[in-house]
This record gives sequence, C-alpha cells and structure tokens, in this order.
Amino acid sequence: MGDLRIVVCGGAVAAGVGRLIDEAVGRGWSVDVTATQSALDFLDSAEIARASGKPVRTVYKFAPDGSRVSPPADALIVAPATYNTINKLALGIADTYPLSSVAEAIGRGVPTVIVPAVNTALAARHPFQRAIASLRDEGVRVLFGPSDNWEPLPPGQNGDPNRFPWRRALDLAESLTTVDTRVPMRS
Repeated sequence: MGDLRIVVCGGAVAAGVGRLIDEAVGRGWSVDVTATQSALDFLDSAEIARASGKPVRTVYKFAPDGSRVSPPADALIVAPATYNTINKLALGIADTYPLSSVAEAIGRGVPTVIVPAVNTALAARHPFQRAIASLRDEGVRVLFGPSDNWEPLPPGQNGDPNRFPWRRALDLAESLTTVDTRVPMRS
C-alpha cells in the first residue's frame, strides 16, 4: 500500500493503537509510529515496535549531514488526537516533533486523517470548533461529529480503546490515497 505514519497523542484510548497498526500492516502498509511525550504513558513502546517493525519516534532523527529526517508518508493518521494537539496544529504551532511533522505533512499535501479524542466540554469550546473547521478547510479529513458517527464522551469518561474508530480512520486514509492530492514541491 505504501508508507503510513501514525501520530499518537496521550489519552486512555492511545493504548489501543496496536489495533490500527496490526490492521494497517495486514493491509500491506509500512507503518511508522510517532508518539507525543504524553502518549508514552499509555503505550507499550516495545509492543508498538514489534508490531510496526520500527521504534516509536518522539524526536527528529538526524542524518549524517545534520539534516532532520522524518519518515516518508503516503498517508498520515493522527489518533487519538487531543484537544491541545488539534488546537495547536490549526494555529500553526509546531513546538514538538509530532506537531511539526504533522504540520509539514499537511503542507506537503499528504492525505491526513485526524480522529479527536476529547470530551463534550472541550468539544463545545469555540477554539476547538474553529480548529476543526480550519483543518477541514486545509483538506484534512477530521473524523468527528454526527455525520461521522464519532462523538465525544461526557467529562470524566475515558474512551474504550476497543470502540475507538481505528479501522474507520484507516479506511478513510486509504480512500484519500486513491487520489493524489499532494502539493508539488517548489524549487
């Protein structure tokens, strides 16, 4: 299929990202996982590395010439995506490797799917709603809301990693890769 980058943010459902990795590998994707620092508290990095065949990345890897190297991506899934990550990404804030790598992939036109994992109180905030609209305006496919059959839970309820729409996110990413929407590189 190609190269799939998965960016995982912190939250209880992050523990289920192995389901997405297994499904993607089973469909023929080469998977590279990037985790935010907060996500590391919820992940078994050794298990993720075993499933994907690559170590979990949290910072840039540098090439011998000193340039930053991010893995190639034919598609990108950010799941679960936190309130903080979504808002920062929409505002263009790239103060961590995961954020800057996602921002760059979007700028390059890499088909991107974001699956928020926020509660109803956070989802009701205007900054979050504007961020979702802004990302969608840029061509990012945000799996969220009644039309996507993915709604936030009330505050205090952790999502079930087994009910998180991992497969739906992968299906969307694959459907987006059938049409090449990449932005041509400028010299």
